[in-house]
Amino acid sequence: MFEAVIFDWDGTLADTREAIVSSFQQTLKEINIITPDKYIERRMGIGAAETFREILLEAKLPVDESLVKQLVENKSQKQINLKNQIQLFPGAIDLLETLQGKTKIGLASMNSKSVIEAIVNAKGLKKYFQAIVTVEAVKYSKPHPEIFLKCAQQLDTLPSRCVVIEDSLFGVKAAIAAKMSCIAVTTGAYNRNELKQEKPDVIVTNLQQTEVLNFISR
Repeated sequence: MFEAVIFDWDGTLADTREAIVSSFQQTLKEINIITPDKYIERRMGIGAAETFREILLEAKLPVDESLVKQLVENKSQKQINLKNQIQLFPGAIDLLETLQGKTKIGLASMNSKSVIEAIVNAKGLKKYFQAIVTVEAVKYSKPHPEIFLKCAQQLDTLPSRCVVIEDSLFGVKAAIAAKMSCIAVTTGAYNRNELKQEKPDVIVTNLQQTEVLNFISR
């Protein structure tokens, strides 16, 4: 069995797509920027700051870091306000329950600490995680492996003994770059063929599939 399982949050454990898109769009509307929902969805996983930088560049506006910071804070608060609309994916709690006490469990999300803490606490999930690493703890966004390596370090586990569960191309790339095993799940914005190109160890349609636990337990 792997010594540690590291979960992504958005699109992996929780169906946050609608809340993320809404919080981004509300924030962008305040600065008169219109961006397709799909553009935001396809960037879930790299962090709000990096997404806002890309949107500002697309709009041919200066990327002012003080503005980016303000936009991230506004977006985070709006997403927290939507926390009651966020649902965990089927099988998420059952999988966490099954793994608890058998392996170390970490959470590595490029979302803000305030957002993750608010939602994880609201869902009563904090007890499952021995380490929670968010965007504030890293210098580089996924697909850089930094966030997974920091999570493994906090879990006191070698990368080779960790398996990452991810839904995004950025996350799969980051896990592989960290030299960790990876289970990709198609509950996010990316389909099986897109994920397959990044060569995760396993691709599943949901966390309830027996392949998830079988791979972790091997």
